[in-house]
Amino acid sequence: MGGDGMALTREERIDQRTRNPKWQNIPVRIEMLECINCDACLRACPPNFGAIFNHGADVVVIPELCSGCDKCLPACPVDCIYPDPDWTSETAPNDWWGLPRTDADPYV
Repeated sequence: MGGDGMALTREERIDQRTRNPKWQNIPVRIEMLECINCDACLRACPPNFGAIFNHGADVVVIPELCSGCDKCLPACPVDCIYPDPDWTSETAPNDWWGLPRTDADPYV
């Protein structure tokens, strides 16, 4: 938890590569076979979560940053975003963690 007992900030979640333990909803995932790469989901993701990134030709959701708020769902014109019940608390791939805090991070 944050130093003052509060929920983890985005910066802390990035540093610790961990999901906020208070979040009750599961993270979402993007089905790339259905995605049209319009970036509507990326623009809809609240900056305090900042979980959706362009990753090469794909659009990815870093589960540790995704609160499961579902704000991206109605923004998607092709409905290719789904809750990820198979997410198992394993951290996102290392190359995904190279995206936050870089020029590829649209939330900073």
